[in-house]
Amino acid sequence: MESQIHQIHQQLVSEEITCLSLVQERLRLLNTNKHATVNSLLEKSAIELAKKVDAKITSGQKIGLLEGIPFGIKDVYMLQGTYTSASSNFLKKYKSPYTATAIQKLIDAGAIPIVKENCDSFGHGSSSENTIFGAVKNAINPALVGGGSSGGSAVNVAKDLTVFSIGGDTGGSVRQPAGYNKVYGLKPTYGRISRFGLMAYASSTDCVGPIAKSIEDIRIVLNEISGKDTKDQTTYSSEKISKEAISTASEIKTVGYFKNFLETEVIDPKIKLDFFATIDKIKEKGIVVKALDFFEPDTLVSTYYTLAMAETASNLSRLDGTNYGHRIEGDTLKDSYSITRSENFSEETKRRIVGGNQVLSQGFSDEIYLKGLSVRDQIAKSFENDFKEVDIIISPVTPNTPPKIGASLKDPLAMYLSDAYTVGFSLGQLPTLTVPQGTQTGLQVTAAKNNDELVFKFANFLKDII
Repeated sequence: MESQIHQIHQQLVSEEITCLSLVQERLRLLNTNKHATVNSLLEKSAIELAKKVDAKITSGQKIGLLEGIPFGIKDVYMLQGTYTSASSNFLKKYKSPYTATAIQKLIDAGAIPIVKENCDSFGHGSSSENTIFGAVKNAINPALVGGGSSGGSAVNVAKDLTVFSIGGDTGGSVRQPAGYNKVYGLKPTYGRISRFGLMAYASSTDCVGPIAKSIEDIRIVLNEISGKDTKDQTTYSSEKISKEAISTASEIKTVGYFKNFLETEVIDPKIKLDFFATIDKIKEKGIVVKALDFFEPDTLVSTYYTLAMAETASNLSRLDGTNYGHRIEGDTLKDSYSITRSENFSEETKRRIVGGNQVLSQGFSDEIYLKGLSVRDQIAKSFENDFKEVDIIISPVTPNTPPKIGASLKDPLAMYLSDAYTVGFSLGQLPTLTVPQGTQTGLQVTAAKNNDELVFKFANFLKDII
């Protein structure tokens, strides 16, 4: 699909449509949609902003490319004056006192936020079922999950309810639902986009990630929200990626894939077959394809969840009903803390907090947590060596197709294992893009750290050959 941002921009400039009618139609569709993607509509502010864009056009003023474009926000981002619930009981009435840096940059560019989107509570899940707003339904087959944790964001884009959405990716939370709903989803290099105003799940791998229907729209949004932020010390300055720069992939000579991802009994035979068919098409274009050795999926999942649970236990320790969220009074202060956290956190969140505290506890931290940090360093080093041999690594997004709604809740371990192909790239802090081609749940395209541009180049190449 071609860029919706460019298309809508031209329609607005030529006055073929009004921004008000565009926004009102998207709000209407969101309000009536049956996929449980909406936590709250931002109707009043969206309409006010749309009227300002129309007034600007009517007066003959130029508008920016993103000006008047309606977009969605995963409900873990601060947007001043709006409910930011994280799809949880704990924060269902919490109003943001400020706006996240990435969201503010989009608003400054004239884009219009219209919806806070359903997701797994605090990002804890891979199906968008761990939410007080009801399970997100897949855009293609509503009997299946929408993926997670950014399920509402991916489904809204796939159903044309938003032009693009801003999700959050910790271990695959943008890429996996993008694959499940056949859209593009980017996890940029860690630190390229400020995390300020994004509720922390696992701070060392959390990334702001755009979801859209075209590579061009992902590129436009990425350029707008990237950059150093004094409020996030992990950020760095980055060059904008031009449309011309990613129009050719001639510099890509070698592509790698992890053979153990394909040699496991866990993978769906059809996904495996389609992946190798894609490999053959890449070879036909004269590109050398290499099979690479890598860590076993079980090791990747274990390492990721060891560190992620430890970090989320630490990050969520601030939620006790005293400073944030819904407080439930007990007989004593200790009872109040205990009841408040027990009643307000989802079962999955409690599972991760308990696991994280166990990992960090005396007698276990040396054996488990520090070992996890060591394996993460080994993973990063392995990637460095791999990218001396190949320019790009591709992999399936998931080993299996989307499960039926309810299945993941009955089997949390299976849910964790659905992240087997995404978490490694998160631990390596690498730029990775889900493209909706190649297998039933898409492909991941990954480059070396800070080489996001190369990911876009190869994604365009795949779009043309598959």
